[in-house]
Amino acid sequence: MPALTTTSGGFLLNGEPFRIVSGALHYFRVHPEQWADRLRKARLMGLNTVETYVPWNLHQPDPEGPLVLDGLLDLPRYLRLAGREGLRVLLRPGPFICAEWDGGGLPAWLTADPDIRLRSSDPRFTDAVDRYLDLLLPPLLPHFAGSGGPVIAVQVENEYGAYGDDTAYLRHLADALRAWGVEELLFTCDQADPAHLVAGSLPGVLATGTFGSRIEQSLARLRAHQSEAPLMCTEFWVGWFDHWGGPHHVRDAADAAADLDRLLSAGASVNLYMFHGGTNFGFTNGANHHHAYAPTVTSYDYDAPLTEWGDPGPKYHALREVIARHAPVPDEPVPSPGRKLPPTEVVLDRRAPLLPHASALGAPVRAEDPLTMQALGQRAGFALYRTSVPRSGDGLLRFAGGVGDRAQVFVDGAPAGVLERERRDETLPVRIPRPGATLEVLVENMGGVNYGPHIGTPKGLLGPVSFEDTVLRGWDCHPLPLDGPDGPAGTLPFVPSGQVTSAVPAFHHGRFRVEEPADAFLALPGWTKGQAWINGFPLGRYWNRGPQRTLYVPAPVLRPGANELLLLESHGTTSARVLLTDTPDLGPVRS
Repeated sequence: MPALTTTSGGFLLNGEPFRIVSGALHYFRVHPEQWADRLRKARLMGLNTVETYVPWNLHQPDPEGPLVLDGLLDLPRYLRLAGREGLRVLLRPGPFICAEWDGGGLPAWLTADPDIRLRSSDPRFTDAVDRYLDLLLPPLLPHFAGSGGPVIAVQVENEYGAYGDDTAYLRHLADALRAWGVEELLFTCDQADPAHLVAGSLPGVLATGTFGSRIEQSLARLRAHQSEAPLMCTEFWVGWFDHWGGPHHVRDAADAAADLDRLLSAGASVNLYMFHGGTNFGFTNGANHHHAYAPTVTSYDYDAPLTEWGDPGPKYHALREVIARHAPVPDEPVPSPGRKLPPTEVVLDRRAPLLPHASALGAPVRAEDPLTMQALGQRAGFALYRTSVPRSGDGLLRFAGGVGDRAQVFVDGAPAGVLERERRDETLPVRIPRPGATLEVLVENMGGVNYGPHIGTPKGLLGPVSFEDTVLRGWDCHPLPLDGPDGPAGTLPFVPSGQVTSAVPAFHHGRFRVEEPADAFLALPGWTKGQAWINGFPLGRYWNRGPQRTLYVPAPVLRPGANELLLLESHGTTSARVLLTDTPDLGPVRS
């Protein structure tokens, strides 16, 4: 029998009335050495539960390989820490998670097959899910409530009613969980829209809603859909996420608090999305594609009660006051802001140009036409394509099918232009100076679409390339994933920079010293666009397009004494210096 059961009026936990007051805290977006701190701050705000998704694509990057359960992905450790803090856990294993996460959590090796019907009862999809669950569930079962652990409920899929209506698929997932011995309460969640609730629900499984406002209307729709079950908002949106080139979204703390009070006053249970957003480290951010492709920024601060850097913000205090009206809140002081690193300048005095050294990062694959990143077996990062142009003159380069997602074009090493998926670019005017000139195209995967029908859209060059009426053949296709455990620095021949400015893609390296590690923010004035690593840890993408202007540097990434900073600058820089500062800058605000 599950520890958490339902009645028409609410939940029972081990037979006693229990209202779920939860907050989302994704272990894979937080440095493992900070999990305990974030969980403690969840409890101190008055939460009795935390929620997390499980990203299939990171846990099983290879269909034939073992499950990854270490470092940032040590989910059993995270569950143990939650239990020690006295918190319960809502587990959302997908297989699809959305979450503004690369590909919605679906592995690239799976979505690369265009014939698979994703998120359906297609046996090719469900067989892959079954193999994943066969690996994932055994190490997690000791942490379920039936075995004395903190996990009290497990979600089936995620907002499925916005995608499909394959009830057989949902039943397959629920049966697979039960077959593995998961006794805990199962639930679905969907936007509080009648059609979505019907399409995404499963008989015998608790239906919950996702919404951030219109509390009375949303709860009424939930009650109309399921008259005898507890009311629960599984995603109460306290803020929002940002896209590159857009504003930084915030939600007024008083407004969020007022809606949370309405929700709790109606007797409903809640999961705040997010309680603590964290960071899309490395190449893990997702993207939306409605009218145009729009990649998500590195920060997943979400304007959450607990900031990206783990400090209680105004919303933390406002929501804590509301929770205290409806549930017990610990009689302990609210944590103070954490210590920050004193401003520290870093000089990047060594560099290695990318294009001449691409082979050191990924052996080329020869092909008549360009191969997509999926065909190269690459999940994330960059790919470099190189060929020669047999004729000279002015003309148009045509990229049949466009690019996925952003391409920099070089002719004989000189920058010739940029194409972007979000602008639907497929042509570029160029001057070819001589017959046999070298054409290079550096393509960046800006993040896999995480919602809707564009999940799994290919990356890289998406078709043949021609100059005027001549199709260019014979390509060296270099995969450049750059997401190894130690970053790319060790394979590159660095030399002294020799100059302040640089206008070609290059790695830049510098050393700096730290007396005592503390949280910091990497500011890059004068730099354009690229990726950053400290001591091999991937901080993520920066871009002067904004809104985000600084990258969060978790204190555990730093070491007492000597530290190393590596930047891959894709365009150019007017400075050889960056600053580790004590102040974040997530961009101009839009409420």
